Amino acid sequence: MATARNAVPSTIAGSLPRIDGPLKVSGAAIYSSDYHFPGMLYAVPVCSTIAKGRIASLDSSAAERMPGVRAVYHRESIGPLFRSVPAEGLSAYLDERRPPFEDDVIRYYGQYVAVAVAQTFEQAEAAVSAIKVTYNQEKPDVRMHLDPDGKPTVESSRGTPDEAFAGAAIKLDETYGTPVETHNPIELHASVAVWDGQSFTLYETTQGVVNHRDVLAQMLGVPTENIRVISHFLGSGFGGKLFPWPHSLLAATASRNLNRPVKLVVSRQMMFQNVGHRPRTQQRVRLSATADGKLTSLRQDYLNHTSILDDYKENCGEATPYLYGTPNLRVTSGLVRRNIGTPTSMRGPGAVPGLFATESAMDELAIKLEMDPVELRLLNEPEKDESNDLPFSSRHLTECLTLGARKIGWSQRTPRVGSMKKDGLTLGWGMASCSWIAERMAAEATVDLRSDGTARVSCGTQDIGTGTYTILAQIVAEKTGLPLDKIEVVLGDTALPPGPISGGSWATASVIPAISQAAQKAMQAVLTAATKGNTPPFGGQAIDALKFENGRVYLKEKGRETGVAFQEILKQRNINAASGSGKSTGTFLSTEPRKYSMHSFGAHFAEVTWQPEIARLRVSRVVTVIDAGRIMNSRPARNQIEGSVVMGVGMAFFEKTTYDPRNGAPINNNLADYIVATHADAPEIDVTFLDYPDTVLNEFGARGIGEIGHAGIAAALTSAVYHATGVRIRELPVHIEDLLAKT
Repeated sequence: MATARNAVPSTIAGSLPRIDGPLKVSGAAIYSSDYHFPGMLYAVPVCSTIAKGRIASLDSSAAERMPGVRAVYHRESIGPLFRSVPAEGLSAYLDERRPPFEDDVIRYYGQYVAVAVAQTFEQAEAAVSAIKVTYNQEKPDVRMHLDPDGKPTVESSRGTPDEAFAGAAIKLDETYGTPVETHNPIELHASVAVWDGQSFTLYETTQGVVNHRDVLAQMLGVPTENIRVISHFLGSGFGGKLFPWPHSLLAATASRNLNRPVKLVVSRQMMFQNVGHRPRTQQRVRLSATADGKLTSLRQDYLNHTSILDDYKENCGEATPYLYGTPNLRVTSGLVRRNIGTPTSMRGPGAVPGLFATESAMDELAIKLEMDPVELRLLNEPEKDESNDLPFSSRHLTECLTLGARKIGWSQRTPRVGSMKKDGLTLGWGMASCSWIAERMAAEATVDLRSDGTARVSCGTQDIGTGTYTILAQIVAEKTGLPLDKIEVVLGDTALPPGPISGGSWATASVIPAISQAAQKAMQAVLTAATKGNTPPFGGQAIDALKFENGRVYLKEKGRETGVAFQEILKQRNINAASGSGKSTGTFLSTEPRKYSMHSFGAHFAEVTWQPEIARLRVSRVVTVIDAGRIMNSRPARNQIEGSVVMGVGMAFFEKTTYDPRNGAPINNNLADYIVATHADAPEIDVTFLDYPDTVLNEFGARGIGEIGHAGIAAALTSAVYHATGVRIRELPVHIEDLLAKT
């Protein structure tokens, strides 16, 4: 729950501070692992030390006799756990389908084989060390080279791309790779489970409380009404906390078995094994064009690894069919199984690695054509979405490209490698387009206008650090005219009206229709109350004669000067609150025929500096222009793009999870060896929003912005590296050894 401290203008598209900010900076915000209850026990999982084989024996007898140990659970003692069957949309959805301890087969390093529960965390850790597990070990397959396994799936196709490529004047045929990347939010995954003899209350690090409840209900074998999931604040997730992982089920089961609250916090090492990652991708891109730069064909054949049991597809071809115009196109995908835990969504899943490949290829094609890369993209701007013959609901990529080029001074760029100098450094300039899907999920919300002059808005979605508390307050302020400090926002609880997951950059677009409808109904309830009986000033009046505006009710014919504050009407009629409920449907996975192609667009321009004498490469400047519909609040919006850009620096230059081929263990499973971008690596960032409302998606015209800033940025950076050094990086991340070999 968050309430604004100070009144600020309730205007959409302003630059407003987050209403939950004071709670976070003061330490009053409670995160999942902060919860503590009387009699709480602590659970620590036992992780397999092999990636392939079977459990030969498991001896927990010594651990069970240790001080403070309440139980050790494994396959023979955990009790019944069930599989979850996904329902419509993303309901009851999870990536790792197998319940923990379902069998004795080991499929990835770190797979849970047991869990120790004790009175203190230290006692539980000591018990884990005393549990003896022996394995029949086999050699795991954790190779990062991906060979096609079976016939590829055609994702999108038009024309005759093979024939067009064969007869083209200009051709490009290259393969690009992105490594395994591991989510590393500061907040570790955690579950605190409380069983009261009939129902569960789960305090979870989740980006989707409703989905989490639905999954756990199926896997625990209880009705959904017997599970309540709470997540008031999240210390970031980047997609890794979208769907439940086995540790949550272990905590809940232990709580039920022992009839005590149980806390389980995943360690940093387990973050590299047990809660997903962005999978390795390998993408072959073939482009062909006329001599003057018009694309004649585009083919993208991509592979990604998945786990032994689960089919996780990284949708690298999501943006390919519509981003540029070409009469001939084919996108195919394939999965390759490895002895690694199941991958999951990571910020901008699919489009981020996909656009690294296709935008890098466009840069290489521009060089072959001796054409400016911005001009090449402008030349191939489509009039419609050629993959489905639909008009775009809103598309301003051309303006993103031209404005971004002007802001960075692109006209001063000289194309020859290493030709640009400044202050003794070699400059490299690169650019790339970006895009991200625009969708909406089903949502419900309630708005209460209360007799103390405040409002309460509630929705079973959650704020994962992106500003959702503030956005919901803004929507209610816009509809009712109340100042933000009079609006209480309640989120992150399945006891509230069901809301969407916080993923796909969909949350804001999804809740707008439901909250708007709920606010409208609450205001209508006030007007209805005002007209009841003969009580002045509005008793006996027709509802249509009244208007609710700026928190006041007045007769239309007399003007707002005659208005009465809505709370006075409620007090007069002894009504505590006038309530309204709203409900909206989603566009994602909808069976309704589409009239428009809905996406956000943008362009990144990047500058790097290169010092060959000491082999020092730095990102110095990034200019980003984003077309993401109406921007509801520019301050958190800019934060999102800036964070995406810095994360893109990490993707391009640092991040890569490496596995030991002998036992399948992630080698760099800590924040000393797995390098992420820090403040010291952050460049100067210039973010511009075009702010064209897209009212096809919702009445305010807002689309999502959490992920588009991460899409395409790696390609812009590696193109800048090529411009500075002459080294074309097709396999991320950039290694300094690659650049040293050139010098």
